[in-house]
Amino acid sequence: MTADALALPAHARPTLTRVIVAASLGNALEWFDFLVYGYFAVTISKVFFPSGNETASLLAALGTFSVSFLVRPIGAILIGAYTDRAGRKAGLTLSILLMVIGTTMTALTPGYATIGLAAPILIFVARMLQGFSVGGEFGSAVTFLAEQTASRKGFVASWQWASTGITGALASSFGLVLTSTLSPEQVTEWGWRVPFLFGILIGPVGLYIRRRLDETPEYVEIQPTRTPARDVLRDHPTEVLLAMGASAISNSSAYIILYIPTYAMTELHLPQATGFTATLVGAVILGIASPFAGHFSDKFGRSGILTGTAWLFFLTIYPVFYLMVASPSLATAIFAAGWLSLVKAGYSGVLPSQLAELFPTSVRGIGVSLSFAVAVTIFGGFTPFVATWLIAMTGNSLSPSFYMMLTAGLSIIALVFVRRRGYPRLYPALVSPR
Repeated sequence: MTADALALPAHARPTLTRVIVAASLGNALEWFDFLVYGYFAVTISKVFFPSGNETASLLAALGTFSVSFLVRPIGAILIGAYTDRAGRKAGLTLSILLMVIGTTMTALTPGYATIGLAAPILIFVARMLQGFSVGGEFGSAVTFLAEQTASRKGFVASWQWASTGITGALASSFGLVLTSTLSPEQVTEWGWRVPFLFGILIGPVGLYIRRRLDETPEYVEIQPTRTPARDVLRDHPTEVLLAMGASAISNSSAYIILYIPTYAMTELHLPQATGFTATLVGAVILGIASPFAGHFSDKFGRSGILTGTAWLFFLTIYPVFYLMVASPSLATAIFAAGWLSLVKAGYSGVLPSQLAELFPTSVRGIGVSLSFAVAVTIFGGFTPFVATWLIAMTGNSLSPSFYMMLTAGLSIIALVFVRRRGYPRLYPALVSPR
């Protein structure tokens, strides 16, 4: 460690609580925005993508949601490289600033009835900006959290998904209250904007806290280098592929849970509040259980927990969807969201620390960012669109479960190789500039 870092008085070092809050606020804003958009997809399709065909309008809204993920790898490359070069604090500050702009545009853009074609175009631009910023957010935050402590990486990094659960509970609460107290016309006219306006408030708080952070202990030990994506792909291609594979089921499960309110309305013909109630329960479970999964991974290892929960996804997703279709009700929707969120907590609560341990400190920011961004683009953001398209093409309401089984299988294969290769490996602490 550098002399300056050693000279830092103990009382000046940030507590783990402050570190977790600082990193989690950006993740909270990211997920709040994406969850609200997903939960209100049916309403947003009417406001910005009206047509004579409800399925076409919904596909347009979900397509815009999904296309925003195409720019995630670009954000991961640029913000991830910036994080490795300028520091974890700089990357976190930049990503949350861009997020606030995207959320503000979504909240304030008038509907199609007011400004015509400009409305969907502005929403498209807002989603692109959001996708770009989020592409670098996950890797920067995971890297920042995992580098705080050597013995509790799993627990500290698990708060990336615990904060997602807390945010999901908040987003679901907004949806439940709005759809229960407002008429459908009021929700369409202005009610859906309320949670987005609230989300704008998270940004300045997170920006203020992040600007006051110190660099991580591991980062100050190395000599920062320029790490473009081609260097990471050349020097660590296996790690990138394994990280992408391990992230597959985490991403598909996250967006299947996000899809439940839409699924409950369009396929199960249940009230909109039913889906929000179910995801609220699931979000609470995810927020509570994720830190426990991270804690146990510090004690018993990561690969066993990850592999076991991936198999649970593979074996139980079809019965869960079958139960919802065979007996559509609030109870079965709550059970589905609750069970999927519990299994997800076991998997995703451990995943961030495992991803961080695949890469050396000098390229960890861009390595985690790029791997996860590509995985979420392929297996996550398009999941609601793919689920809706599969149902429309096959006429089978159970078809989304097959997609999740595929992603679970890919993650299981990746985890086998992660275990065989014995990660984490010991990397040199100091890296000379190229």
